[in-house]
Formats: sequence, structure tokens, C-alpha cells
Amino acid sequence: METASGSDSKSAAQPRRGGLGIADYAPLPGVPDEMVDALGKIRPLWKPLLDHIERLPPDLLARSLARANQYLRDSGVFYRQYGGGNSTARPWPLSHIPVLISERDWEEVSAALIQRAELLEAVMADLYGPNQLVAAGHLPPSLVASNPQWLRPMVGIKPRTGRYLNFIAFEIGRGPQGLWWVLSDRTQAPSGAGYALENRVATSRAFADLFAVQNVHRLAGFFRDFRDHLLQVRADNDALIAILTPGPLNETYFEQAWIARYLGFMLVQGDDLVVENGHLMVRTVSGLRPVDLLWRRMDGEYTDPLELNPASRIGTPGLVSALRKGGLSMLNSLGSGVLEARAMMAFLPKLSGLMTGKPLAMPNIATWWLGGSAERDEVLANPRNIALSPALGTGLPFDSETAPVLASGLTSDELRQRLAQEGPELVAQETVGLSTTPALIDGRIVPRPFSLRVFLARTAEGWEVMPGGFARIGNSEEATALAMQRGGAAADVWIVSNNEVPAVTMVPTQKGPYRRSAPSTLPSRAADNLFWMGRYVERTEQMVRILRARHIREAESGRGAEPIQHALDRLLKTYGIKGGAPIPSELIDTLSAASSSAGQVRDRFSTDGWSALSDLEKTARQMAGRVSSGDDAARALSAILRKLAGFSGLVHENMYRFYGWRFLALGRLLERALGTAGMVAALAEPDAPQGALDLCVELGDSVMTHRQRYAVSTSRETVIDLLVLDPMNPRSVRNQIDEMMVQMAELPGSVTHGEYSLLARAILRCQTKVATETPETLSRTALLDLATQIAAISDNLTEAYLR
Repeated sequence: METASGSDSKSAAQPRRGGLGIADYAPLPGVPDEMVDALGKIRPLWKPLLDHIERLPPDLLARSLARANQYLRDSGVFYRQYGGGNSTARPWPLSHIPVLISERDWEEVSAALIQRAELLEAVMADLYGPNQLVAAGHLPPSLVASNPQWLRPMVGIKPRTGRYLNFIAFEIGRGPQGLWWVLSDRTQAPSGAGYALENRVATSRAFADLFAVQNVHRLAGFFRDFRDHLLQVRADNDALIAILTPGPLNETYFEQAWIARYLGFMLVQGDDLVVENGHLMVRTVSGLRPVDLLWRRMDGEYTDPLELNPASRIGTPGLVSALRKGGLSMLNSLGSGVLEARAMMAFLPKLSGLMTGKPLAMPNIATWWLGGSAERDEVLANPRNIALSPALGTGLPFDSETAPVLASGLTSDELRQRLAQEGPELVAQETVGLSTTPALIDGRIVPRPFSLRVFLARTAEGWEVMPGGFARIGNSEEATALAMQRGGAAADVWIVSNNEVPAVTMVPTQKGPYRRSAPSTLPSRAADNLFWMGRYVERTEQMVRILRARHIREAESGRGAEPIQHALDRLLKTYGIKGGAPIPSELIDTLSAASSSAGQVRDRFSTDGWSALSDLEKTARQMAGRVSSGDDAARALSAILRKLAGFSGLVHENMYRFYGWRFLALGRLLERALGTAGMVAALAEPDAPQGALDLCVELGDSVMTHRQRYAVSTSRETVIDLLVLDPMNPRSVRNQIDEMMVQMAELPGSVTHGEYSLLARAILRCQTKVATETPETLSRTALLDLATQIAAISDNLTEAYLR
């Protein structure tokens, strides 16, 4: 390091190695920076991180950052980006340099946000209770009544827990004077807490050596205390806690599934639930189970089409009635979205003094609701640095689809006319100049504007603030570039202490003797997706084997030269494959269907399993675009087959043997039995072309077994015996049905008081038929009848467990 002095020179603490531009790092003119003070000196808080980065050779630094990216890819972390009427799953855009904040500063931030949380709780209680704020003129009636997030049916319904708000977030940023400001309130269903955890894991992998010795506050304790509090406030200790998601197409579905898995709660969609006798129930494979506490992750108006928004297709009819009768606790309470309106920020400073007797410890950005003449006159007189946006809009103005309008960009007449016509529908807010934090862009560390999303959870001790959060980093020097949908990135937030920070985990302290808890309940929708995922994966394998055999014979004998190839083409048509592509779109579509089913149960699917399935689909898509027919396609299909085997083995070996695994296994077993029966019926006939019997054994992956089991050449009898009747061949129809009987016996309701269910009877009939047949009695017609019976098992299973 070099020593220098003067406002235009570099600090003695300024490193000059590494080529990352740290020596040239300078705040933007007139903008405060987190890393560098007003004199251009690096703040002591940042020196360990910068020294660590500077000590790393470029190749080692690149590998360190790649570890973080690889973790996010392997974990399947994504968010949905919307545009042009479509949505696309995008990789999580991590900004690798964390935001550092001292413990002392964070204590002040936490205290101020807890005060604001209590104020919002009081406002919420009034709006849905005595309504004194509106009656006394402290809040305009139109501002509340015209807000679609103010839900009239919720008036007078007090939460069973006594609290309206339980998990909220605030978007905050530093202003030009270096003070924190609240930019927006998130009281509806705030997202990002799960992403904050993923940011932490990824960043700690990038800087593992540094993180191990830095006194960075851990995040696990925040979630542990929140989870433990929810478990304590249940009215029924045997009832479930569930997280309500809009579904996989939601922007933050990955996070919702991740949080459900992390906390051990059930992830449900609206059609998983039903209200009976004032209580919320979830449809499971074991029947209806009560849900005592529901953490919703969707806008309140969509939760109940019966009393709220009749156009909703993702809600549960009667949900409001369950709340009204006290048969359910919900967080946050329905209707809490009314507090997020930008116009509400214009009144919170005054309400704080009125309701708490204290000013806001952390002010929000200056906001004026333009429904009053005095506020309109003030904007007309001082339009500079003022932005106009919808009064009932939420979040930061630049997060909205409609960009804010700068008052200074309008003529005096245009501004006056707009305020006169739209005043009550608008707010004026001071344009935000946010402080910057270092970000690594194109190999150099540069200043970028940022905001923090800070999460608060209600625990047994009151509000608890996550010691960190979710930082949004701009992709340019403009504050409007923060939005994730517009290219912004996300960074971890390190709250650094001067003292050693204890390690915390999600594991609760043992307060009694060891007891194994019961496995989690399986919703019918989850069982349905696992069942069909098993079917789609097995169907993909069958398609790959047939296609590979087709291309091998094409490479050996030429295109269309052998009758056996026509037999393979007819077999492919039964899977809907009619084109001549080496790797047809129908195969990709089937794999995509498997991925879609897996995506519906991300909370129940391991990270490794998801990664393997995603890699499988990606490989198939890449190969489909570049391989040619014949030997090239056969080798590509063999590679896909190996990845399929790896995925199936991973799931089979690692998935817990409870209901979810059994439905996945039933789907795989049924599809294999169905496909094998149809294949044998097509190829093991007297009029089949020469080589069809050997092909049948090859497609059944039983060539070596056939050689060991039979001392004669391949015949119709040996093929049917091995692929249909042999109970020890893991590829045979008999083996699949026997195993289906085993799995079915472990499902609830399969046998009641000695009486078999309809599903059990259907499987037993198939088992009896295949166990009592011989190769001579299994004609083509008998094999097709058996396939029909097997297919009917799927309908019986759906009727019994999946509707």
C-alpha cells in the first residue's frame, strides 16, 4: 500500500494490487458510499474484506466467485422475470461483494424499524376495528375505501393471536446525508427472506476463509425463533402449519418452497385446501387434516373467491369465514396490503406522534398525498426533485410497471392540469438519491446504488429483526436500476460485530427425552405430481431405448432398409413420435413434463435430485439441436440414458421411504409395466419381423439375463417368460405389479378391517392374472388386455388419493 494525503489522493489504507480497480474506487459526486468516507478513505469495517480479495490471485478469486455461482446453480435458485406477456425462470443474479454494516449501526436501524412495525400494527388494528383514524380526519376516507387491498369483509374480525402483523419487511436506503430512510413498507406477503439465506450461503462459500473469522451475525436464529413462536401459538398442537403459495408460476415460488422446507412447514396451494365447519382443512392422501395456522404468500384479495375476489382461481372458498369463526390463524392478516400504499407514507409521520407520542426514529422519504389543495400548491411551487406516481401503488415507484413522472419535466400548465384532474389518485415523493456500495462489475469494483430489504418477525419476545437482509444492487449508477426485473442484482448483508458471534442453528434445544416425530403429511396435489413425475421419467427412458435401437439399426443397415425399423417406428407412434428428428421434440416434452411435476413439489424434492433432473433436461435439449441420425444420435441417446439412470438411482437411494416416495415409485412401476406389456405385445408375435424378439429383450434391458436364464435361442416363450412373467427380473411386468402391491399396502386405507380398497383390488387382479398365466396362454390379445388393466390402475389410484 502507498501512503498519500489530501482530498484528491488515495488513502494509506487503499490497496493497489489485484487489478480490480480498488485503487481507483471513488464515490459518485455528492453521493455517500458505504465503503469509502467523504475524505476518500476506506472505512475500517471494510478493510478485512478488501485485504482478503486483494491477496487472492486473479485465478483463485475467479474460482472463489465461481463456487458461489455453482452453489446457486446446483440449488436451482431462480426468480421469474416477466415481459411481453411471458415469464421466464432466470438464474439468481448474485452480486458477490456483500454489504457490510456495523453492529452498532444495525442496532439503531433495528430499533427504528421495530417502532415503525408497532405503528403499522396499531394502524391496522384501527382500520379493521374502531376506525377512529378516519372518523377523526387523520386519514382521508377515500384513501382507505378506494384501496382494493382494504378488504371490507375483514372489518371486525380480530386475529385469534391478537396480532395483525407477524412477518413484515421494509425497504430502506441511505439518503444524501448518510441517514437511513424507509423507502417502502412490505406488510402484505413480503418476499426475499429465503433469498437472503441463499445469498448468505453462496457468499460465504465465495469468501469461506474470511467469513469463518469475521464476526458476522448468523441468520438461522431469526428463523428458528420465528418457527418456534408459530409452533407455540397454535390452538391445536396436532394441527398443521402451512405456507400458502400462488403456485410455481409466481415470481418467487422457489423461495416459498425453500422456506417451507427450511422451516418444516407444509407448502400448499389454494385448491389443496377446503373449509369445513369453520375450520381449514388440507386434502392429503390420508384424508382431510386441519390447518391451524396459514402463512400466506399471495395478495389477500385472491385468497377467497367467495367473499373477496370472485375472479380468483388460486384461492379457497370460505377462508374468510374460517377466520371469522376463529378456526384459523393467518399471517399476515387479510387486508394488511392497505398499509403498503405509497399515500399511506404521507400520514405515518403524523400518526406516529398521535399514536405513540414519538416521532419516527427512521423517517420515510418525503411524501405528499395530492388529494388536498395545500399539498398540490406546494408541488406547484416547488416541482424540483419531485416525482408523481399512483397513490395506491406499492413499493418503490421505479419498481412499478408505470414509471414515475418528474414534476419538473412538465410545464406549469401541464402540472397544474394533471394535479387538478388526478390529484387524489397521485402522490408526490422526493426523488431518491441512494448511497452506493461496491459491486464487482466486469472484473472491477465500482460503486453502485443499493437498497436493503430488512425482515421483521414476531416472536415470543416481540419483534425480532433479521441481522442482515437482502440488498438490491443497481446495474448502473441510476437508482432506478435496482429492480430485479430490470437487471438489478442481489447481495448478502453482513452485520459485523467487534466481539465473537455465537454460532446458531435451526435445531431446537432438547427439552425432554428423544422422540422420533411422525413424517410430514402429504397433500394430494403433491402425491399427484410425484406419481406423474415417476411416470414421465420412466416413459422418457422407454422412448430413449426405442430411439437408440432405431438409430443403431439405421447406422448398421441404412435408412429404412430393414423391416425391424418399421416395427420400431410403429412402436414410437404409440408414444406420439411421428417425426424423423434424431432426438424428437416429443421426448423433450416428456422430460419437460417431468421437470414441471418436480417443480410443483420443490419443497419435497432434494437439491441434488432437482439438479440432476434439470441437468438431464438441459443435456437433452442441447443434444437435440446438434446431433445427426444414426450412430451420432445413438451415442447421444446413450448419454441421456446414463443420466436417467443416475437420476433414478439418486431418487431411489436418497428419498425418505414415506408416502411421497411410494407415489413416485408407483408412477414408475405402473409406467414400466404398461410400456413393457405393450412392447411385448407388439414385438413377440409370430408375424413380427426377423430380429424382433432379440430387439424386445434389448429394449427390456435383459440381454445378459436372457443368456444366463435360457439355454436356447430367443423365442416367443422365453421373451414372454422373462419380460412378463418372471418375478425376479426387475424389468418384467410381474415384478412391477408385485412391487406395486407392496407399495400400495403401505398407503393409508388400502385395507380396512380386512377389506381391500378398489385400488388394491385392481392391482390384485393384475397380479393374479400375470401370476397364473404361461407364455402359451399370453396371446397378443391377452397382453393387450393386461395393458388395459394396468392402465386402469392409474384411474383407481387417482380416484382414491389424488382428487
